[in-house]
Amino acid sequence: MGISVVLAGGRGSRLGGAKAGVLLAGRPLIEHVLDAVRAGGLEPVVVAKRDSMLPPLDCRLVFEPAAPHHPLCGIVAGLRAVAEPAVVVCACDMPFLNGELLAWLSALDAPFAVAAAGGRIQPLLGRYSSSLLDQLEAQLATEAPMREVARALGARVLAEAELEPFGDPARLCLNINTPEELAAAGG
Repeated sequence: MGISVVLAGGRGSRLGGAKAGVLLAGRPLIEHVLDAVRAGGLEPVVVAKRDSMLPPLDCRLVFEPAAPHHPLCGIVAGLRAVAEPAVVVCACDMPFLNGELLAWLSALDAPFAVAAAGGRIQPLLGRYSSSLLDQLEAQLATEAPMREVARALGARVLAEAELEPFGDPARLCLNINTPEELAAAGG
């Protein structure tokens, strides 16, 4: 069984609070993601800050350092904690992921692969190899935006055509950041 690191350490300031517990269709956002992870045959490992507001979880929880506030902090902490050759990374605010896509990502042989949708790299949906830990930590020290990290480390960019067999790439990669996006998603 592979592992999926589910990032839940963000502040959620644009959404008005911690994203993991925000309700969509009567359920916390993170539950939608955890269901997709399990449907893909992967073990979910949630990574969050110690002070993150999380709903009750029925999976492993790993705490990342308090600083910096950067998604790479959670990715590095997750890779270190699980000691797996590679993990699928996704964010807790991506409620339209599905198991088939996550299983496919897990099976890729690329050491670093990230999704793309709407002409933009989506680095919080991808496959991250533990062989990149030193490079990821060096990038974390710079706090560069995740898209720059993906480019700097030569991530394989998964084109929309590769994602289409699993659904609409824009919907699959949608992350909920604002009340308007939550309303548009049906929340």
